[in-house]
Amino acid sequence: MEYNSFCQLLPGASSSQIVTLIGFKRGGVPLAVLTLLIWILPACTIMGLISFFVVSHGVDLANGPLKYIESLAIGFLMYASVRIFHISIRNLITLILMLVSMLVTYLLFKTPWVFPVLILLGGAITNISSRRIPEKEVIKPKHIRWTNIWLFVLIFAVAGIFSEAARKNNWENRHAFNLFENFYRFGSFVFGGSDVLVPMMLDQYVARPNSNNTIKNPGAIKLTKNDILTGYGIVRAIPGPTFSIGSFVGGIALREKGKWMQAIGCAIGSVALFLPSALLVLFFFPVWINLKKYVVVYRAMEGINAIVAGFMWAALLYLLTDLHPFTNGQKGWVNLAVIATVYSLLRFTRLPAPVIVILVLLMGWIF
Repeated sequence: MEYNSFCQLLPGASSSQIVTLIGFKRGGVPLAVLTLLIWILPACTIMGLISFFVVSHGVDLANGPLKYIESLAIGFLMYASVRIFHISIRNLITLILMLVSMLVTYLLFKTPWVFPVLILLGGAITNISSRRIPEKEVIKPKHIRWTNIWLFVLIFAVAGIFSEAARKNNWENRHAFNLFENFYRFGSFVFGGSDVLVPMMLDQYVARPNSNNTIKNPGAIKLTKNDILTGYGIVRAIPGPTFSIGSFVGGIALREKGKWMQAIGCAIGSVALFLPSALLVLFFFPVWINLKKYVVVYRAMEGINAIVAGFMWAALLYLLTDLHPFTNGQKGWVNLAVIATVYSLLRFTRLPAPVIVILVLLMGWIF
């Protein structure tokens, strides 16, 4: 339970961080790395192969068994948004933070800095007052060794430098460098699991390439909303960590460069997304022994969780607006019915998520 609490305070894949930490405590860094690889390899392999299947068989995402996959993904996101609302919104300040985050994110969806800035503000604002989470005892400052965290920061900086150099000089394989930087950044800022990846990916690969940024960066990686939501829907039917969606999206992102580059994209999507989680959990656990005594950490998480809830609701509004459920005729009403059905099954029944995915795929196949 202590490991779980610690991992919830970190960005990244919480389940993978817990597994990694157990391996670390039992056998040090070598066993931690091996444990993480065993944990993520099956799911990432399956999602990578599915990206090849979608490309090689020319799967039409607008028709056939995947025609309702977008509505399926929105239904899952709606359920996750409601769930995180009940968990994170417990008082007036967190409600205000969530609403502000939702509004700002929705209006500035094409702005890259909106996610990290709101996260920092959320953590700072909930530290202004000490009424909700008071300081119970005076803690004497202890020396904390921050040396190891420099590897995390160094990779972040090097990835950004190479990505920008590849963009400016239009390197032949620039998309591979851009993809690594994007996914490493996602893994470094995601609080709340794969559900929060959706708005980040939509911002990076859908909203921004279709904005004025296209003129400044005409060679940017560009995906459709269906590409991302297909991976988000299918990953629910796959055992293992939901962060394995990175393998699918990475492969789809480099599909036009050939099969070898698509395979590299799958690998980059997996490694770059999980790497920050592993580095943070391994390097911060010794720090956590001291930090867990400081109430400022818990106050910050109160605000961060509220901001993350706003991200998810903004993504939900963005997707619903783009889906045009009320103005798209009969198809719009069918999509709306699928969203409502998926949400209801998740909310009021114990039907496993993979079964719901299969049912929606069968519906797309039959109707």
